[in-house]
Amino acid sequence: MAPLKNNSVGGTTLHTCQTCRRTIPYRIYAVIHIFGIVALMYHHVHSLLTADKTLITSLLLLSDVVLAFMWATSAALRCNPVHRSEYPERYVAKPVEDFPKLDVFICTADPYKEPPIMVANTALSVMAYDYPSDKISVYVSDDGGSSLTFFALMEAAKFSKHWLPFCKRNNIQDRSPEVYFSSKSHSWSDEAQNLKVMYEDMKCRVEHVVESGKVEAEFITCDEYRGVFDLWTHKFTRHDHATIIQVLQNSETDMDETKDYTMPNLIYVSREKSKVSPHHFKAGALNTLLRVSAVLTNSPVILTLDCDMYSNDPTTPIRALCYLTDTQIKSTLGFVQFPQKFQGISKNDIYACEYKRLFDINMVGFDGLMGPNHVGTGCFFNRRVFYGPPSSLIFSDIDELSPNQTAHKSINAKDVLELAHNVAGCVYEHNTNWGSKIGFRYGSLVEDYYTGYKLHCEGWRSVFCSPKRAAFCGDVPKSLIDVVSQQKRWAIGLLEVSLSKYSPITYGVKSMGLLTGVGYCQYAFWAFWSIPLIIYGLLPQLALLYGVSIFPKASDSWFWLYIVLFMGAYTQDLLDFVLEGGTSGGWWNDQRMWMIRGFTSFFFGFIEFTLKTLNLSTHGFNLTSKTNDDAEQSKRYEQEIFDFGNSSSMFLPMTIAAVVNLIAFVWGLYGLFAWGERLVLELMLASFAVVNCLPIYEAMVLRKDDGKLPKNICFLAGIFAFAFIVAGYFALK
Repeated sequence: MAPLKNNSVGGTTLHTCQTCRRTIPYRIYAVIHIFGIVALMYHHVHSLLTADKTLITSLLLLSDVVLAFMWATSAALRCNPVHRSEYPERYVAKPVEDFPKLDVFICTADPYKEPPIMVANTALSVMAYDYPSDKISVYVSDDGGSSLTFFALMEAAKFSKHWLPFCKRNNIQDRSPEVYFSSKSHSWSDEAQNLKVMYEDMKCRVEHVVESGKVEAEFITCDEYRGVFDLWTHKFTRHDHATIIQVLQNSETDMDETKDYTMPNLIYVSREKSKVSPHHFKAGALNTLLRVSAVLTNSPVILTLDCDMYSNDPTTPIRALCYLTDTQIKSTLGFVQFPQKFQGISKNDIYACEYKRLFDINMVGFDGLMGPNHVGTGCFFNRRVFYGPPSSLIFSDIDELSPNQTAHKSINAKDVLELAHNVAGCVYEHNTNWGSKIGFRYGSLVEDYYTGYKLHCEGWRSVFCSPKRAAFCGDVPKSLIDVVSQQKRWAIGLLEVSLSKYSPITYGVKSMGLLTGVGYCQYAFWAFWSIPLIIYGLLPQLALLYGVSIFPKASDSWFWLYIVLFMGAYTQDLLDFVLEGGTSGGWWNDQRMWMIRGFTSFFFGFIEFTLKTLNLSTHGFNLTSKTNDDAEQSKRYEQEIFDFGNSSSMFLPMTIAAVVNLIAFVWGLYGLFAWGERLVLELMLASFAVVNCLPIYEAMVLRKDDGKLPKNICFLAGIFAFAFIVAGYFALK
């Protein structure tokens, strides 16, 4: 890789940027592929004008137009991929006074889907950063308004007085207590053993109150917080309750047990909710934290984290500051995005939950343009980014919320807390710019994508920071239904953006330029993948069953155009995957999951979005469960056996396609000698689909465990597959 540029602060180089070596070959191949696509479009149009199978040719043309567009979106991100390096050891040489304050936002919403002990571990991991403790403020937004979560954080605050000094004295790298004490690679000192006993006691208390569903009086050992628990009355519900803001730890007064270390701020926040007021889900919670933190601490740097993404590297804030404090770029640098990494991934990532393309491959492509998109967690923001474009400051409500205001009062001061409660009110945003021009943006279930996209449209840039040691780690879902349900919500939210007046293909290209705008379409039009996947997954197979040729025969020169385009796109995709640290086995599972998503997440997301647009249904924010208590399910995941979980209609189209492809493949092999070269492409497609569907066939016929495909899904799939094949006879004949 050739160096692009070096950047420095005060004469010291803090980060470098290099262009990937594969850029030029990718650009050359892109030109070749474009010529191939143009030739294919010509072939379709010519066939449409001369052939009598108008419907079939039109469907194939539609599929290839969508595939060509989606390929163009990925090609835009291959035009200038870059890799960055930062040097945190050079930044730490600066005086402590030069370190900016840091506000950390952690969001949780349900103590049963997001266990409070997990939230506590995430909070402890960032409180223990190698950073001046008096400059760290951790805000936990509990959108479920649960006393169970509050109790867990109260316990975490007490444990932190022992945990933080232990980590810093011994240079511990795993600063999530759960991760550290679960590791078998440590040699335990007496101090560590004592801490482990303390942690297990804390964990036991937290899990007990979660299991019982209430915080019993004997567990409340601190008189200061007894009154707080009185707020949870019988009238208090998760959708209708008053604001709760409680300072659990104050850097001005709290020290560790040895009195050697100042403790960071820890603040619990549950915004006011009303049944008649909009909640705006996660974006609303983040905007509440943005205002509350502005009143209490107003730090210039903000880190947003999901409650299950614990810090895995104590130097992470310093890495972000290597970019955010660079005088050459700081005026337009809105945020530094770290990739999401996951622990416990199966050997070849069977459900493609590592999102290699989303968190690595596309990120380095975006980074060479205006910067990576925001992915909802692991992101360090310049607070100024939320208050308008780099050239203008939109916000003008009250001085205390200005990003340039210095919070000089104690966070426990009465007037400060009163104002914080006021700005956390459910009606505070009425008739304001919150959610439209300032703060995290409303209007989509994927508020992270939408917010990052709008910030880029305003002229802000971003940076992708991917150190060798993962900055943040989380857990992956271990059931296929959890995976596709989460991605269905993403597909719906992305459609809300792509088919709005702010669509990347129009508004985005105009605001950000052609390459960045088209690159954003890679995600915005995710659901459109279902069109070519369903057509190519069913139409050629019907043609194979009835001996009808819809593709060129093997001796035709157009046959080789299909082969070259298919092999070229797949080979390039495999190279992307492997060159960014993936494996060939992981890539195979990734492309298999891409096809599964086409028949599940993308297809049903399209349907639900259409129904909502027609006011025939509504959809909300369905929280993905972060618990992994099923031992058998975990065992199947480790063995890379698909777990289909509970019966779901989302698996029906996928199973129908699997049955149709298997029948077409068997019949195609039988008829190969009769048809000769005439249906080779159709048979190749069916073969490729059958190989990808092997886990589905296994789950239908061979398995007896609880993770197999439910019998009702298999039965309905057989009936619908038969009906589809019969209907295909009339369509093709």
